Amino acid sequence: MPRSSLQTIKDEHAALAAMLQSLLLMLDRGHGDEPERFFDVLRAMLFYIDEFPERLHHPKESDLLFPRVVRLAPQTMEAVTQLEKDHAHSEAAVRELQHLLLAWELLGESRHAAFDTAVRRYVVAYLAHMKLEETAILPVAQAVLSEADWAELDAAFAHNCDPLTGQHPRDPAFDRLFTRIVMRAPAPIGVGEG
Repeated sequence: MPRSSLQTIKDEHAALAAMLQSLLLMLDRGHGDEPERFFDVLRAMLFYIDEFPERLHHPKESDLLFPRVVRLAPQTMEAVTQLEKDHAHSEAAVRELQHLLLAWELLGESRHAAFDTAVRRYVVAYLAHMKLEETAILPVAQAVLSEADWAELDAAFAHNCDPLTGQHPRDPAFDRLFTRIVMRAPAPIGVGEG
């Protein structure tokens, strides 16, 4: 039987991967003649990553999914330990990216390389993190969790309001953030000019 929480996790991973790839596209494109718009879009993207995955998605995995899976499938402990380390590091890493972006914007081109290097390292690590979850944890969860476990997980993940997945319920604040990114980012990332 399909599990709505599994699909939500996969949808949120796909949405986050798209955001991370868009972040790299923006970085590769550069600010051109519109640095204000460029920095605004990057700030909004990083804020989304900090606000949604870090504050809504990760805690449900850490508090609800991972403990159940490890309890029933102890062989997943090594993967869960790595994923928890990633979760603990990720929030600080995205905050550091926000700081590095601000330094580049306010202090100039001498700060560009530090941001570029950090973003690329972050994206590689985050994509590897999501792959580990999807290959080492989700299939095991599907095999070992009970109906009661799934009911609780499905209920918890049903409240996620990521506008990038198109799932409901929708949160107007996240919708505005997503709209801001899409409307200000140039094509093919968004629909903005440039």
